Amino acid sequence: MQLQDEKFMVLALDLAKQAACENEVPVGALIVIDGKVIGEGYNQPIARSDPTAHAEMIAMRAAARKITNYRLLNASLYVTLEPCAMCAGAMVHARINRLIYGATDPKAGAISSVFQLATSSQLNHQIDCVGGLLADECGALLRQFFRSRRKSGDFLQRAE
Repeated sequence: MQLQDEKFMVLALDLAKQAACENEVPVGALIVIDGKVIGEGYNQPIARSDPTAHAEMIAMRAAARKITNYRLLNASLYVTLEPCAMCAGAMVHARINRLIYGATDPKAGAISSVFQLATSSQLNHQIDCVGGLLADECGALLRQFFRSRRKSGDFLQRAE
C-alpha cells in the first residue's frame, strides 16, 4: 500500500504546484476508489471567490459527480496538507474511508494537530487516517510559497 500511496501523493503534489502557479495556497487533493482517481482538486478560493474552494472540497465534489452519489464509500482521499475543520467535516459526511495527508497544520489541522474530527467517536463515521506521507516535500512547497509571498509583499494585497 505504501508504494501506491506515494504514487497518489505525488499526483496530489502536482496539483498543489498548479495552485501555487495560480497564486493560491499550494494544496492538492485527489479521491481514489479501487486504484483509480475519480476526483481531484487544488486550492482555488481566490480564483473562485469561494471560501469553500479548498482542494479537498473540490476533489470530493468532482468524485461525487463522477459516481453520482454524495457518499464516497470505499474512497481514499490524498491531500498534501492536514485538512481543516470544514474539510474534515465534509469527509465524515461523505463517508470517506481513508485519509492520507502530507504536512501537518499546527494552526488549523482538524485531524491530529488542533482537532481530531475524523476519528471522533462522537460522530457517526470515523476515517482511517495516515499523516506524514511525503511531509517534507509537502511542507517545503508551502514554506517556499509563503516565503515568496512575504518577500513580494503579495500577502498584504490579499488581506483587503
